[in-house]
Amino acid sequence: MATEPPTSDPAQDAPEVTGPRHAAAGLPAVQRSLRMAHRQMGVRRTARTLFRVNQKEGFDCPGCAWPEADKRHRAEFCENGVKAIAEEATERRVTPAFFAEHGVADLAGRSGYWLGQQGRITHPMYLADGATHYEPVSWERAFDIIAGELQGLASPDEAVFYTSGRTSNEAAFLYQLFAREFGTNNLPDCSNMCHESSGSALGETIGVGKGSVLLEDIHQADLIIVAGQNPGTNHPRMLSALEKAKQSGARIITVNPLPEAGLERFRNPQTPRGLAGPGTALTDLFLQIRLGGDQALFRALNRLVIETEGAVDETFVREHTHGYEQFATAARTADRDETLRATGLDPADIDRALEMVLGSQRIIVCWAMGLTQHKHAVPTIKEIVNFLLLRGNIGRPGAGVCPVRGHSNVQGDRTMGIFERPAPALLDAIEREFGFAPPREHGLDVVRSIRALRDGNAKVFVAMGGNFVSATPDTDVTEAAMRRARLTVHVSTKLNRSHVVTGARALILPTLGRSDRDIQHSGPQFVTVEDSMGMVHASRGRLEPASDQLLSEPAIVCRLARRTLGERSSTPWEEFEKDYRRIRERISRVIPGFDDFESRVSRPGGFALAHAPRDERRFPTATGKANFTAAPVEYPRVPEGRLLLQTMRSHDQYNTTIYGLDDHYRGIKGGRRVVLVNPDDARTLGLADGDRTDIVSEWTDGTERRAPGFRVVHYPTARGCAAAYYPETNVLVPLDHVADTSNTPVSKSLVVRLESTAP
Repeated sequence: MATEPPTSDPAQDAPEVTGPRHAAAGLPAVQRSLRMAHRQMGVRRTARTLFRVNQKEGFDCPGCAWPEADKRHRAEFCENGVKAIAEEATERRVTPAFFAEHGVADLAGRSGYWLGQQGRITHPMYLADGATHYEPVSWERAFDIIAGELQGLASPDEAVFYTSGRTSNEAAFLYQLFAREFGTNNLPDCSNMCHESSGSALGETIGVGKGSVLLEDIHQADLIIVAGQNPGTNHPRMLSALEKAKQSGARIITVNPLPEAGLERFRNPQTPRGLAGPGTALTDLFLQIRLGGDQALFRALNRLVIETEGAVDETFVREHTHGYEQFATAARTADRDETLRATGLDPADIDRALEMVLGSQRIIVCWAMGLTQHKHAVPTIKEIVNFLLLRGNIGRPGAGVCPVRGHSNVQGDRTMGIFERPAPALLDAIEREFGFAPPREHGLDVVRSIRALRDGNAKVFVAMGGNFVSATPDTDVTEAAMRRARLTVHVSTKLNRSHVVTGARALILPTLGRSDRDIQHSGPQFVTVEDSMGMVHASRGRLEPASDQLLSEPAIVCRLARRTLGERSSTPWEEFEKDYRRIRERISRVIPGFDDFESRVSRPGGFALAHAPRDERRFPTATGKANFTAAPVEYPRVPEGRLLLQTMRSHDQYNTTIYGLDDHYRGIKGGRRVVLVNPDDARTLGLADGDRTDIVSEWTDGTERRAPGFRVVHYPTARGCAAAYYPETNVLVPLDHVADTSNTPVSKSLVVRLESTAP
């Protein structure tokens, strides 16, 4: 039987600490998965649900965006995928009676963990101006409220339309279409906070802002470099791909400030050796890099490759690249002593990495937030492209760039046009297809949207999924900005903090989840998603929805558009709501690569989107070739007595969703307010394991930000570096502390001091 949601909110600042593990998954992961599933769904619902996850005729996991192989295991899911599914398919319910019992002030005092544990929202809810409690509202009244506010704006640009990664292709396409027909490109999305730096760097260097590898390339690689990523927690199914690569002879270099259990050893729960045996050692070389030193590392490797006779693929460089000489001149000046200062590495480790690089013909570099959320993130990723171009490792099997996207369909949302800076070609296609002139001025990204709300220049905020308040930086500033809005609207499945940090008025619109059955006028529907490697496939939910009051995301967008735009719109919104095939028909005529969309996505497993650098070694850049770049090497400098802090997820967490209070692989149980500090650094700072401390971030303008009440945990981090969980530490990140070019909030290199507090 499923358990009831917790009524009390557990303390999160007094965990048990046992020390890090050195292997991931295995039987313990299976046991943890089943316990979570049974608590939320019960035994029968668990069995009915899990064996449909990531199957060709099933539904796409609402967790990460890692792709599936063509041949799939019956249990094609991981521990954290089970947690995501269990919370969505839970039998717990948040009804109008719950909101009558719990006022907004009460809910605002609860943790994100407690809010998420209450279950699925069953009815549209409305918080009137000056009200203390949400009350149920009809869908018609909800759409009237939103449309009235939108129509009353002085300019369409006073509205912000945010999107979370889990939104389907169909809903995302409709959402951007509605926003643009309404008259704005204010379409911030979660990509602005994660892989925007990747897109910025790759678009300039190879002409496509996506990764260039498919899953089979991982299996065929000679060398895989995993930098700034923790797949054991954030993309656990990636470990199976790395294991298969190892079995085929690949070697793996891990570049990270923290040792991560999943990259040390993987116990594959789908095999007897993994379930009950020793599993597979994955990492061949661990480069425990100092935070922010990745650009310096790759610049040093590039210098060494250039200086090694015969190491550069001169034919590829001559025929397919531009800017080599300028880059090579800059690379030759890379100073060894500065490299060691920036990276904190031993010279022997860099020499060993070079040996592995020179001994490999097919190299893939994978990365995630550990690279993208630094001020110099874009030049860091450009340096990785330089590294791969030198030896021709883009456009050949088993080689390429692999930015590992987080949330399921975050990449598909961008493909569908969720972008505040749309390409003119997209706007031209929309105008031809739908007969209206979309706005051409660039809109607001996440950071600029917060500023606009803060300054009173944006007045209505609509979110298609996500937890904007907890995902964004500078918590106090963001929450104050949201409260200045006239109306905040959240399309959601479950409660989160964004529902209790509201504008003058607020709406919660409950929607179907991935696992829910979606039946419209024309019959059962399916939606589509794009994974981290550009594979597009169908997703079909089968569970009975949590309430008969839920609407699908496409239906919500269509009804809102009809109510807001009225007679001025000739877009067939009602037709789109009734039959999603009509949406895909229009996508096929507007979005490149989606020709014959309906028949291609109806094939089991879907199809791969074209990728010119990968498929043809054709680089659609301004020069017509892949571009070498020569940015100056940057890395953070830290004053004496200070540490460099990265924010991170725990193992019981996906983005801002907190499934539990344990970080199993790091040995943290029953709490989240911890700061991991190297024991030698802690002793230098006079901090014993278990001491209480405030984390204070320091900025060059003299300002400070404080996160109080953390327990010091001695942990084998890189020297001079520390780590703590977000969203608890988002308060430390100023709104204006962003990456150059991409404008991504910088959360991975914060200069902090630790102030001891009384026990």
